Amino acid sequence: MGVFSADNPWVFISGLLGNISSFVVFLAPLPTFIRICKKKSTEGFQSIPYVVSLFSAMLWIYYAFVKPGAFLLITINSFGCVVETIYIAIYVAYAPKQSRMFTLRMLLLLDGGVFCSILLLIQFLTKGSSRIDYLGWICVVFATSVFAAPLSIMRQVIITKSVEFMPFHLSLMLTFSAIAWLLYGIFLKDLHIAIPNVLGLVFGMLQMVLYAIYRNYKTVVIEEVKVPQHTIDVTKLDAVVDSEVEEISSSEPQIHDDHRHETVAKSCILQNQTHDDDYQRDQKILELPNSNPMLGTCEA
Repeated sequence: MGVFSADNPWVFISGLLGNISSFVVFLAPLPTFIRICKKKSTEGFQSIPYVVSLFSAMLWIYYAFVKPGAFLLITINSFGCVVETIYIAIYVAYAPKQSRMFTLRMLLLLDGGVFCSILLLIQFLTKGSSRIDYLGWICVVFATSVFAAPLSIMRQVIITKSVEFMPFHLSLMLTFSAIAWLLYGIFLKDLHIAIPNVLGLVFGMLQMVLYAIYRNYKTVVIEEVKVPQHTIDVTKLDAVVDSEVEEISSSEPQIHDDHRHETVAKSCILQNQTHDDDYQRDQKILELPNSNPMLGTCEA
């Protein structure tokens, strides 16, 4: 299994570029998991994309051992297996119990059971070129599912008209990676490598088109008006009511004085009730052992 093809050096060049771009893509979720470690919470993130990515990387490593001349698939997917395993381990460490158990079940079922089943079936039921073909098409199916994962992000961009969850640099690297591996498959004359990267190229281009459309879109954010709490001095209520009544009387002479006296009388009743409530509250506080009145204060 040669690393560098003397007959077609473009195989090595395109594969090397694919390794570099895929290296960056594998490290893209790193800030997310650093934040998970700092906050000790998964914050609602899902583990399925990382479990599926690990499974896909394992399949491509197996395919690279079966397919002659595909050594560069081994290097990048080995790195991918290590990185995805670290991501999953961090997720399991900080996820809630239900999410943790679901992740472990999926890991055991897909990356353990399904992969071992494929390995045994391909190894014992196929031979020669048919082994490459069967395994190659299995890799195409799962690689396509990985490339189709950004569809949910694209849908979210269209609905919210915001590119916050779709960074341009990541879309660019995904597109560049798809181009590099597409060329690698073409130069290696391997449709199993080329086909899923055609889909990856299309999705990458669509993401950049969406970014160009919505990058300057101004979303209207309606913020809740927060009314600060105020402390009302009941002893001043009578003066406030008097001033308001005087203003109304000066602007509208038709209002009678009896309405003013009625309003002032109501304010006096409210004042007396408030004083009574305060007195009763103070009596209750004095009856409590070791009570601290400051614990009940509310700052605006």
